[in-house]
Amino acid sequence: MTALRLGSLFDGIGVFPLAAVRCGIEPVWASEIEKAPISITKRHFPDMAHLGDVTKLDGREIPPVHIMRSARRRQSGQRT
Repeated sequence: MTALRLGSLFDGIGVFPLAAVRCGIEPVWASEIEKAPISITKRHFPDMAHLGDVTKLDGREIPPVHIMRSARRRQSGQRT
């Protein structure tokens, strides 16, 4: 059986990929622009591709996944 594959938009520090791995899902790529969160995610998932700014992605060039998740992107200084 092929493992489910995950893509993560607005990834942050990679909490969703971490939970996915614990459920047997393979994180394939993430999109994030903040350097500090990217460094954390790279430490936990060195084989996961980091695609950068979501506004500059071409969907035809992104590896296919079974699950694509997205967090709500907040503006700098915005409170939840």
